[in-house]
Amino acid sequence: NDELAALYRGAAVVAYPSRFEGFGIPILEAMASGVPVVASSHSSLDEAAGDAALRADPDDPEAWATAVEAAVARRDELVARGLEHARTFTWRRVGAIMLDAWTNAA
Repeated sequence: NDELAALYRGAAVVAYPSRFEGFGIPILEAMASGVPVVASSHSSLDEAAGDAALRADPDDPEAWATAVEAAVARRDELVARGLEHARTFTWRRVGAIMLDAWTNAA
């Protein structure tokens, strides 16, 4: 874990061109490490990316190149937004969501 965090912190941008994800934890790990993120535009990553990541079609290399360049240019803005977004994901929040789901299950 320490090595992974160091790798994130050393990156100019984290690119995550996934075609499908259950959630997208690496996106939040990168944001929490203070790195701008470019994530796939696949809807499975909407919650993890929020409005704090730039998005690109996972099958369009030119779109990825453009998004990575934009992320580098907008680094300060995206890092601030990413840190704020990542802070909203806590284990307490996960527990509350799970409790609510179980409580309200039909």
